[in-house]
Amino acid sequence: MEIFLIRLLQFMLAIGLLVLLHEGGHFFFAKLFGVRVDKFYLFFDPSIWKWDGSLFKFKPKGSDTQYGVGWLPLGGYCKIAGMIDESFDTEQMKQPEQPWEFRAKPAWQRLLIMIGGVLVNFLLALFIYSMILFHWGDTYIPVKDMTLGMKFNTEAKALGFEDGDILIGTDKGEFKDFSADLYRDLSEAYSVDLIRDGKKMTLKLPGNLNLLGMLKAEPSFVRPLIPAEVDSVMADSPAASIGLQKGDKIVAINDKAIDSYNEFTDQLGILEDMMTAALTKEDSLKVRTATIVFDRDALKDTATVVLTPELKLGFYVKSLAGLYEPYTREYGFFESIPAGIKYGWNVLAGYVGDMKYVFTADGAKSLGGFGAIGSLFPPMWDWYLFWKMTAFLSIILAFMNILPIPALDGGHVLFLVYEMITRRKPSETFMIRAEYVGFGILILLMVVANLNDILRWLGYM
Repeated sequence: MEIFLIRLLQFMLAIGLLVLLHEGGHFFFAKLFGVRVDKFYLFFDPSIWKWDGSLFKFKPKGSDTQYGVGWLPLGGYCKIAGMIDESFDTEQMKQPEQPWEFRAKPAWQRLLIMIGGVLVNFLLALFIYSMILFHWGDTYIPVKDMTLGMKFNTEAKALGFEDGDILIGTDKGEFKDFSADLYRDLSEAYSVDLIRDGKKMTLKLPGNLNLLGMLKAEPSFVRPLIPAEVDSVMADSPAASIGLQKGDKIVAINDKAIDSYNEFTDQLGILEDMMTAALTKEDSLKVRTATIVFDRDALKDTATVVLTPELKLGFYVKSLAGLYEPYTREYGFFESIPAGIKYGWNVLAGYVGDMKYVFTADGAKSLGGFGAIGSLFPPMWDWYLFWKMTAFLSIILAFMNILPIPALDGGHVLFLVYEMITRRKPSETFMIRAEYVGFGILILLMVVANLNDILRWLGYM
């Protein structure tokens, strides 16, 4: 419960900040060009019976704008006078046009008002990334320094990879750290450089591997090889009950020889699949009962143990940071700005490039709602990870909002560009209908994404 609350707090703080600044971008340009803003709200405030839906609201003396916080935390809005938006205030549009209304302003001013939110979110992400580099630097383990090499699945081995290969880079460039970028480069590369048995060699690749399939595969297409060597044992665990000690090496489970912790976890995954088919307590106990062979000082020992209900043995191995020395690149203030811009641009480019997978069956299943986003935050409060996640969400918010879908900023931008080219405004009737269609699309996407979260939680996906 504590982990859930920590993640929820981080999620709410990040989303609240991003929505507030996004709507602030619209607000800034609206005020700059003399357009009246009727309402500026964090979260939505749909009325319920006689309640107007506001948790908090106030209107400064002499101001035309009511500020407030709504009860529905699905975003926020900046209600700009004389504009057809998600408020669907058609009554205002029936009145004579006023000079302080959105519709009375030149198209270029309306365009800046509409892209103001996206602009703020994008610049905010670049600023956060820059300040992360300035304050914490960039700490990572270079892939080429992972001297134990990688562990590959069957698909990767069919392409010529072998367990223990040390990856160097592709025709797209040298690998930096082990991240989604490594997968992305491998999926698009035509060749990959590696070291095998101390010798450098090059493998040919097709250049069009399915990135989503690589990421979702079990076992993974590629992962750092981690020895199955005990680093510590949990108290009162099955591992403690059979006397496992620091330095012991697991060499087999249930008569299946293993050469790494990667293979050990793969075997536990097989047991998890078997557990789903267990119908009785006896069946479950049978699945949980495992035979472990471990090596201590070149002597093998065998023990039978009952794993936890979560199919855990109860020991830890060294993390990557424990196996390898992390490298930290530090940045001065003026160095951090271009580095942060480059980093943010690469994040955006990678995200945009991966969007093509959304339109596949597996991509649709991969969509996540509020639960999936919230789970990306760390279970403990960590300012570094919080700000990194907030910057990533800011880029996502900027990109998603600029998509040419009615009801999003990008939809309004599309119609404004059309107006600037043809010098003809779309009719108000068309704009209202487009807003309804766009709003319906957004609701459908939100339902699908959050339904996926529920199905994952129930174990159906």
